[in-house]
Amino acid sequence: MKIGFNLLLYSGHITEANYPVIEKLKATGYDGVEVPIFDVSNPAHFKGIGQVLKDNGLECTAVTVLPDEAHNAISPVAANRQGAIDHLKRVIECAHNAGVQTLCGPYYQVLGQFTGAFPSEAELAGAAEVHRAIAPIAEAAGVKCAIEALNRFEAHLLNTMEQAAAYVKRVDHPNFGTMYDTFHANIEEKSPIAAIDTVFASGKLNHVHISENDRGTPGRGHINIVEQIKHLKKIGYDGWMTIEAFGSALPDLAAATRVWRDFFPSTEQVYTEGFALIKNALA
Repeated sequence: MKIGFNLLLYSGHITEANYPVIEKLKATGYDGVEVPIFDVSNPAHFKGIGQVLKDNGLECTAVTVLPDEAHNAISPVAANRQGAIDHLKRVIECAHNAGVQTLCGPYYQVLGQFTGAFPSEAELAGAAEVHRAIAPIAEAAGVKCAIEALNRFEAHLLNTMEQAAAYVKRVDHPNFGTMYDTFHANIEEKSPIAAIDTVFASGKLNHVHISENDRGTPGRGHINIVEQIKHLKKIGYDGWMTIEAFGSALPDLAAATRVWRDFFPSTEQVYTEGFALIKNALA
């Protein structure tokens, strides 16, 4: 199993200003980082990030979203669904340039945009059409897909591991899978352990996020993270375990995730204590 850290705690667009953090994560013992791919205007920029990670002996995953209605996979407008395909192609180009192994995130709808109803068959079919188009492109680029179910306050298409597993089956492509997130499961699942078993049984559990109930330092909240990590190891999961924490540094993301204040005294506490928690649980 590999331990990663999501750089969204620091920025939605990684630049040279963030490189010292990458060095600190390497020194702490991390195997890799998760790079946000939100700004796709310059795919060549991500080659520089990939080189810095390589120079530091770190591997890479990535997270992305769909930015607006013109690039929305569940839109009833065909042009918008095509916009989602075009946007994700650019994301994949950026990911390939950075050396990304797995692309995670809720790239099926615009964050915080709701219909007020249960996901419709048309929405599911439209999103699946988009993902069937991009899954082979990602595969050719060496990037594995891991679609993320979010809690009901952030998205409505996919909220539970049962829904995510069924959706992956609907898309039906060998390169397209899903992921598990301790934060979202804490809100949506009757039993997080049973949810892990559900998604693992699908054969498409491609990624895991370790995130505390308040989005702060793993181990300082009430989620039974250690139990869940031990269970993942027991059943044979051997992919990434990536810490995801959010603060108030990114106003747009803070608004989307409803994070109005910092939940930790320092970012150093998040990545040092979080790493130790996962390492000890695996041991």
